[in-house]
Amino acid sequence: QVQLVESGGGLVQAGGSLRLSCAASGSIFRVNNVDWYHQAPGKQRELVASITRGGTTIYADSVKGRFTISRDDAKNTVYLQMNSLTPDDTGVYYCNGEVLSTAKIIVRPWGQGTQVTVSS
Repeated sequence: QVQLVESGGGLVQAGGSLRLSCAASGSIFRVNNVDWYHQAPGKQRELVASITRGGTTIYADSVKGRFTISRDDAKNTVYLQMNSLTPDDTGVYYCNGEVLSTAKIIVRPWGQGTQVTVSS
């Protein structure tokens, strides 16, 4: 079984920073691409950043220049560095990854989410 666990959320003032982590655990052979999503209160979940196995990244226009996604494959962990936060960044952040298990099966687990609250 493969699990993703997010951490690093919290309460921060506008203009501040947070670093979220998405750690994969379990029967992992390889972690491929990983995505971070943002779900604002009362809204649908939206993709904010993605990173491939090779390190190629893409970002939603709303976070370009402020957020940075990175990965540490030795730790099976993907990070989301969030700078210049605004109240619009408030919500639950989820990671979703494509993982090749030791049974050589592709799985795409979701984490449980981590709450980010940005005060004005």
